[in-house]
Amino acid sequence: MSYVIISDSSSDLITHTAENYSCVPLKIITDNKEYVDDADLNLGEMIEDLKKYKGKSRSSCPNAEDWLSAMQGYDTVFCVTITSGLSGSHNTANIALKEYLDENPDAKGYVVDSLSAGPEVALLVEKLATLLGEGLDFETAKTKIEEYKATTHLTFCLESLRNLANNGRVSGAVAKIAGILGIRIVGVASLEGTLEVCEKARGAEKALSSLIKNIESNGYCGGRMRIHHCRALDNANAVADRIRERYPDAEIIMHETGALCSFYAEEGGLLIGYEGAKKY
Repeated sequence: MSYVIISDSSSDLITHTAENYSCVPLKIITDNKEYVDDADLNLGEMIEDLKKYKGKSRSSCPNAEDWLSAMQGYDTVFCVTITSGLSGSHNTANIALKEYLDENPDAKGYVVDSLSAGPEVALLVEKLATLLGEGLDFETAKTKIEEYKATTHLTFCLESLRNLANNGRVSGAVAKIAGILGIRIVGVASLEGTLEVCEKARGAEKALSSLIKNIESNGYCGGRMRIHHCRALDNANAVADRIRERYPDAEIIMHETGALCSFYAEEGGLLIGYEGAKKY
């Protein structure tokens, strides 16, 4: 079986150690410029540009041709997308897969809707790489990745809501007040695949305590954890240190956010994916 794992760039994994892996880019679009979330992007430049930018901005999902190109030559295809609740990426991946399977009737494929973003998507990619690397057949791998998805979670902490306000996802007044008062937004990926605010914490220590509380309430007890951060290594280390105090055997890997997740998380933002209790 020749297989490929394809994720969109919401995973923050432009490359991966999996035998066959490909990443298709999302884009950040302003009135002035388009930023493609791939290995050629100057991420620091994008972040600095957006700090100065006053107009509307938005993200754009990969088109079907991007997905279709990454599928070529494989008889088994697994795609992992950002939540369908926030992006059309899942839909375009399915359109591409249908076309590919029509052209290659002996091939098999499946699109995983992560119902999440960032490090939770990365966990699903890692799990698929393990399952397929072990030689599992298509149907078994498909079943097991959905079972695994029921046990993964995303908790996030944002220091700024500016870009969310710029693209109309929160009001400008709310974003401004949060910035003035030093409020951190702590939230989760909901079962419906939307981003749900759980708490508005004033100050770093309260935000950290809220993060840990939320993570443990979702059943984390020392399994895999992936902490993706936007220019916030100190914050990421603070979370990792607190987790390791409680769970010395925790498997924690830190990673910088790519363009899409940096756009929404902004500087200082944390996205934490982890294994926990079953969600459904």
